[in-house]
Amino acid sequence: MGLVSTILGFFGFGVGITIGLAIGYYLFIYFQPTDVQDPEIRPLVEKDANGLQQILPEIPLWIKNPDYDRVDWLNRFIEHMWPYLNKAICTMAKKIAEPIVAEQIPKYKIDSVDFETLTLGSLPPTFEGIKVYNTEEKELIMELGLKWAANPNILVAAKAFGLKATVQVVDLQVFASPRITLKPLVPNFPCFANIHVSLMERPHVDFGLKLLGADAMSIPGAYRFVQETIKDQVANMYLWPKRLEVQVLDPSKAMKKPVGLLNVTVVRATKLKKKDLLGASDPYVKLKMSDDKLPSKKTSVKHKNLNPEWNEEFSFVVKDPETQLLEFSVYDWEQVGSHDKMGLNVVPLKDLTPEEPKVLTLDLLKNLNPDDAQNEKSRGQLVLELNYKPFKGDEVPSNVEDSNAVQKAPEGTPEGGGLLVITVHEAQDLEGKHHTNPSVRLLFRGEEKKTKVVKKNRDPRWEEEFQFMLEEPPTNDRVHVEVVSTSKRMGLLHPKETLGYVDVYLSDVVNNKRINERYHLIDSKNGRIQIEMEWRTAS
Repeated sequence: MGLVSTILGFFGFGVGITIGLAIGYYLFIYFQPTDVQDPEIRPLVEKDANGLQQILPEIPLWIKNPDYDRVDWLNRFIEHMWPYLNKAICTMAKKIAEPIVAEQIPKYKIDSVDFETLTLGSLPPTFEGIKVYNTEEKELIMELGLKWAANPNILVAAKAFGLKATVQVVDLQVFASPRITLKPLVPNFPCFANIHVSLMERPHVDFGLKLLGADAMSIPGAYRFVQETIKDQVANMYLWPKRLEVQVLDPSKAMKKPVGLLNVTVVRATKLKKKDLLGASDPYVKLKMSDDKLPSKKTSVKHKNLNPEWNEEFSFVVKDPETQLLEFSVYDWEQVGSHDKMGLNVVPLKDLTPEEPKVLTLDLLKNLNPDDAQNEKSRGQLVLELNYKPFKGDEVPSNVEDSNAVQKAPEGTPEGGGLLVITVHEAQDLEGKHHTNPSVRLLFRGEEKKTKVVKKNRDPRWEEEFQFMLEEPPTNDRVHVEVVSTSKRMGLLHPKETLGYVDVYLSDVVNNKRINERYHLIDSKNGRIQIEMEWRTAS
């Protein structure tokens, strides 16, 4: 009987479950609650702030702030690179932290402090958006929205008096808005010398802390105290305008500061070709250092002479003797019209031995193309005497330590006066009705100076410097800057036209010593021009 009862009971239980499941499935499929209503579909624009907050609990930064751009590509890049970035960052952090720790632990009578485990985990940081500031200085400024919910494992062991204590950091969360400034921008890879990092607001930092394996944050009051202490310390060190500076390149190499002086003596030229109709030439020589914005230096003109002798001396500041060249050209002076180029050549500074004068006899070439057959034609020779003198430690000019520092006026500047230096950098969105071959015309106190012509270019770059020696500060003066386009094509009804102009008042230049601004051109639809001005005095 016991066996039979057991079998019947089990059979009845199985049948009951089967019947219950069948009835439940039938009710679920064919019967619906009466209080269920169809969802109401409304556009997002009709939602209020509270409704949007419920739908989107975390609105991306690029939506809240239109001047921030999405950086999905950067997040994907970091995601793929994170296993390698994690190891590289941890290795660098160890190298930075270990010397600091080694210097501090003797003060507290600690035997050693070591990283037993150091990994940032498998979850990379995410950037919500990026904002880039456009300045006229040699710098790049970016602001980022950073969110990082990480799973790091940072285990630090300290030994003292024969005992060992461990501290472990886990479950890290960081929300921050860092500003990253790359400055100064230089022509050497990676194209910036320093990285400056500041925080634009107090960061949110949250993490778990285990002391001797126990959760230290569970101690009453410890969690809030630790969080607020960390926020205050980080803010005191890096909250803008305070910053963390990381040097990437050697400043002397990055900024190409002067390292020596090149003394050049233009001795003579021989066997020059006839350029004038009367069978002679009026030669002179122009000399310039490559990668130098200063104007070329010129010798005097030797009239009606095919074998002129000058014996004139010039000095050039050298910034990179391994790459810089001394460029020279011989011209035939003309009283009317443009001067004819008779030939050119270059001297690499790396071929010169420091402190050893060297006399060179160089052939004049048509151009610097070694494969050009025209260079085989004789155009005469130029004799130069060169002497490169590297600066010693106490001879390096001090006025080049800061690229933005205003230099002093040269000797001979009138007392109470100074030197007005105007640098025409570039222009954008120029547009002429008939042609666009822009150049810049500067008019100041009746004196006119012009840049070179850039042909067929709406966004020209000149990088030309002009100087005006003044006996008194130009506080109430202004400079007329005009962009013009000229064309030499025959038959044009409008060979010259104005692309825009602007008048720059100099009171700010005198008061601030230096300005670097981008101006909108008058009588131009969208044209802009960037001009830098300095007021240099002897004091």
